[in-house]
Amino acid sequence: MRIDKFLNSVNITKRRSISQDMIANKVVFINEKVVKASKNIEVGDIININYLNEIKKYLVLKIPSTKSTPKSLQSEYIKELL
Repeated sequence: MRIDKFLNSVNITKRRSISQDMIANKVVFINEKVVKASKNIEVGDIININYLNEIKKYLVLKIPSTKSTPKSLQSEYIKELL
C-alpha cells in the first residue's frame, strides 16, 4: 500500500490530500529516508512525521486491506514509538 493511502487509512491524517502535502513538503520519512507518495509501506517499517513542534514515530504492524479503518482499531495497524 502506498504511504499516502496508508497514512489516511490508519487515521494518522484525515484526508489523503493532507498526506500528499506532507510528503511533498518532505516531513514524512520511512526508515530515516525522505519518501515520495508512491513509496510502498511494509510491515516493520518505521514512519517519522516531523510536525512543527514535535516528531512522531510509528511502527507499522499490519497493512490494512480496506480503504479506511475505524479509529478504535488503529492500534492493530500502527504502534506509536516514543
